[in-house]
Amino acid sequence: MSKIQERLGALAPARLRGIRRGIEKESLRAAPDGQLALTPHPAALGSALTHPHITTDFSESQLELITGVHADIDACLEELTQVHQFTYRALAAAGDERLWVSSMPCGLPPDETIPIGRYGSSNVGRAKSVYRMGLSHRYGRRMQTISGIHYNWSLPEVSSEQYFGLIRNFRRHAFLLLYLFGASPALCSSFVDGRPHELQPIGTGSMHMPYGTSLRMGRLGYQSEAQASLAVSYNNLDGYAASLQDALTRPWPAYEALGIRNPGGEYNQLATSLLQIENEFYGTIRPKRVIYPGERPLHALRERGVEYVEVRLMDLDPFEPVGINASTIRFLDVFLMHCLLSDSPPDTRAEIAELAQNQHLTAASGRQPGLTLQRKGQAVPLTEWAAELLGEFDPIAVALDAAHTGSLHQDALKAARQALDDSSVLPSARVLAEMARHDDSFVGFIRAQSHGTRDKLLSEPLSAARLSHFEQETQASLAAQREIEAGDTMPFEVYREQYVSPKRLGFKNHWAEMHQPAEAQAASL
Repeated sequence: MSKIQERLGALAPARLRGIRRGIEKESLRAAPDGQLALTPHPAALGSALTHPHITTDFSESQLELITGVHADIDACLEELTQVHQFTYRALAAAGDERLWVSSMPCGLPPDETIPIGRYGSSNVGRAKSVYRMGLSHRYGRRMQTISGIHYNWSLPEVSSEQYFGLIRNFRRHAFLLLYLFGASPALCSSFVDGRPHELQPIGTGSMHMPYGTSLRMGRLGYQSEAQASLAVSYNNLDGYAASLQDALTRPWPAYEALGIRNPGGEYNQLATSLLQIENEFYGTIRPKRVIYPGERPLHALRERGVEYVEVRLMDLDPFEPVGINASTIRFLDVFLMHCLLSDSPPDTRAEIAELAQNQHLTAASGRQPGLTLQRKGQAVPLTEWAAELLGEFDPIAVALDAAHTGSLHQDALKAARQALDDSSVLPSARVLAEMARHDDSFVGFIRAQSHGTRDKLLSEPLSAARLSHFEQETQASLAAQREIEAGDTMPFEVYREQYVSPKRLGFKNHWAEMHQPAEAQAASL
């Protein structure tokens, strides 16, 4: 019996049924011609600052749709579908926009005209916009328009130490998720205008990698030279927190040169440190903890430990109406349980560099026959490593199916094996095949797919009770924003200084002792 099977045997079925998950799904708003919609966040969707299920990510044109926490996969997807239905109805009532169903963006205007998210006149609302202005200066606005799905996952009675073991294994095996579910092998040429890249032209106005899986997670995606200097260790909470503390307090020369404000007095960024706030740190997975009002995420982790993990590498699946389906979620659950139950040795700087290279190789060339990755300094074929992992997943799928009375987790594993045997069924391969039916046009295919998805979700019934519920949430969110704005008394600069204070990160050091502003009452940025 393997160690995984021994550890599985110690888990009661009730605990396996205790898995909780939630989904955050980003999508650009696009015009019918496949260009970015430049209109404000629709008023019918409420306040992007305070709405619990509908907000914006980086751009005013980039919706983020959020579910609650669910024990049942189908219930989670049902809620996500209903949020989409309400959103599409609001978009249809206001005009002819639709959600762009690919992770890589639609046709983009010049960088400086991509609108940054706006959240009203309150201090926290202004801080959210200033943070995004900082992102635009640091990385460019085009990169921020990339969209994806974040999958939040927890299991009862898991310690912070165990979650960090899961995270280390996740990073080791993340190539498998990129291979199986990557769905962004191509993009609109407007995305790379003026940027160096290794993409190959295809059709007119499109670029691709012939064997690519997820350009979103490759060298053109969420990457930065500054963050490349971070070799964050996931060996324990203290080490991880210390790495983030350093990045959040260490001045970065290029950002110091940019300054907090421009000569006209407008804000360029929240801080001149390597990271403005915790959320700026890009990673395929994050340890998370629900925060109190005004609390910094790092402080919450240090004070109360890891509560769940946030999986951040999933592309939008353009063939699924809400970007993900139940089979994919069940595979993710099996994958995450394997990460949790497997031995997880400490990471090293050499391994961290190796994993980054594996990620880039899989993103750019994952379907290339014979592609090899590095494992502990040795070359191993991607498909061979993937097959080994799928074999280790079997007892986990069986146990989850026994807990839920069915065979759906094993079915998800079977579908993964079929995709490993025949790469033509992978989403990334299907995208290129469907592009061929649209004159090899990325925008042409995704525009058609976005239109069809819009029509499908508008045609499906949404009960009067659910519609009324969403409308009430809209009005409540607008009222909540007004209340926040009316209650503000602190000058914004004082608020900003207090929010980014190292004292609020939950760790006292000499620098913090010398600079002790009062606590700022703020919401998460």
